[in-house]
Amino acid sequence: MVDQARKSRRAVHEEQDWYEEHEETPYIPVKQRKLEALERAGFRAHAAIRRPDVENERKEDRAPTLLHQAQELREQQHKLQGTATDAEKESEEERKIVEAHALRKRLVSHAELAHDIHYTEPIRRSWEPPWYIRERDETQAQAIRQKYHIVAEGEHIPQPLTHFRDMKLPECIINYLKTKNITKPTPIQMQGLPVALSGRDMIGIAFTGSGKSVTFTLPLVLFAIEAETRLPFDASDGPLGLILCPSRELARQTYDSVVAMAEALDRAGYKRIKALLCIGGISMNDQAHTMRTGFHIVVATPGRLQDMLEQHRFTLAACNYVCLDEADRLMEGAFEENVRNILSYVQQQRQTVLFSATMPKKILAFAEHSLLQPIVVNVGRAGTVSMDVIQEVEFVPADAKFTHLLEALQKTGPPVIVFSDNKAEVDQVLEFLLRKGVDAVAIHGSKTQSEREYAIQSFKQGNKDVMVASGIASKGLDFHQIQHVINFTMPKDIEDYVHQIGRTGRGGRTGLATTFVNKSVAEPTLRDLKYLLVEAKQRGCAEA
Repeated sequence: MVDQARKSRRAVHEEQDWYEEHEETPYIPVKQRKLEALERAGFRAHAAIRRPDVENERKEDRAPTLLHQAQELREQQHKLQGTATDAEKESEEERKIVEAHALRKRLVSHAELAHDIHYTEPIRRSWEPPWYIRERDETQAQAIRQKYHIVAEGEHIPQPLTHFRDMKLPECIINYLKTKNITKPTPIQMQGLPVALSGRDMIGIAFTGSGKSVTFTLPLVLFAIEAETRLPFDASDGPLGLILCPSRELARQTYDSVVAMAEALDRAGYKRIKALLCIGGISMNDQAHTMRTGFHIVVATPGRLQDMLEQHRFTLAACNYVCLDEADRLMEGAFEENVRNILSYVQQQRQTVLFSATMPKKILAFAEHSLLQPIVVNVGRAGTVSMDVIQEVEFVPADAKFTHLLEALQKTGPPVIVFSDNKAEVDQVLEFLLRKGVDAVAIHGSKTQSEREYAIQSFKQGNKDVMVASGIASKGLDFHQIQHVINFTMPKDIEDYVHQIGRTGRGGRTGLATTFVNKSVAEPTLRDLKYLLVEAKQRGCAEA
């Protein structure tokens, strides 16, 4: 028993010694680890020559090791020779690695990297406001911003404009906007349009349904008209501007908006502007004629656009306007690397605009490295919900959700959107509603392109009362006059919650958002939801 106890104590001491020897160290870059490994190998070789007695070395735990002695000797020699020490060299190497990493973080083209180009001034545009606007002082501008709850940050911010005519828009565009029931700029348009038209980089943040899409599509269409008038585009020129969207549906909707504006200008006698839709799920051969004859604007999803660029189907050599719509989503996962690859094809200085309803830290980091003197235009705090949305949160046990869904649908008339973050659950909800006689359709990422387009069109045209959707439909899709949004499953991220309930309460109309929660919802998510409800002075949680 005594021997066994001694062995046990010895094992414990050996384990403690092992952990002391193998204590975790901070992460060291691969290049630096290789250099240190080579140095250690050299030191061990000298140690083997000078002190072959390894057993004696183990006993001298407190004595300075040969490694430390060698480092001290080398540092003394370097000091005598007036050269840098190892620590200084390591510091310099670390600085170079940090600089290289920062350079990679910048979204720059191969040409900028190759020629070490650094732009110091924003891109020049010909637009400027009328003289009577230019004579305003900053006090008047700030009064307008305060009146419409606009927060603008940056250097030399253009004056906010409260009327479309002050923006020098063509009469046909003003008439086109009237057909869309847009007679006066929304707050994001009041400040965002002057910023974009003047050529400044911008981060636009506003709740969904606030008119962000007009703020970035209209300037690009006008820039294209100006460029085509000055010098007609050739097929080999490639597009003047690029709009990137995270989903096919949002890209198609944006493309339709661009085409409608271009047609309004064409009917009024302006130069014809052509656009290309570049998304997955459709054959690009259908747009072969557009690519052969040339186009001014491309609206795309990252994956398909990267494929087209790698196949040299067209070039971004002439592109000087880039918009990232729903930028928070484009900065996630594989999308971020796709965006970096795509923008490396841009060969000249560009104007970059980002739009989103939320403002995660990743967008701030992106802007710091990739935008030039950006102006942040924020209408309401980033991540807030429109005050036109009435939010109701109800505690519903998991086994009662389907039954309670029918009760929730009785709160308002159609159209209604039901959200779930699970594709299988989307199909289950659709099947349940169809069995109950509800005219419903479903949309999620596993549906074919034709199925998704059928669902969107039938819902938009009023042929279906309810759309059951995954997160796809929450990202920028514009469905008019949605009465009610039901979150069948509470999103994991509060940003997704903001996007989803933002489908209702648009254009100054009041909408209802009902959210089911239960014990499966994570506590941090519930805490974020609570703060959002308190801030908006909304209802608390009700029992189902």
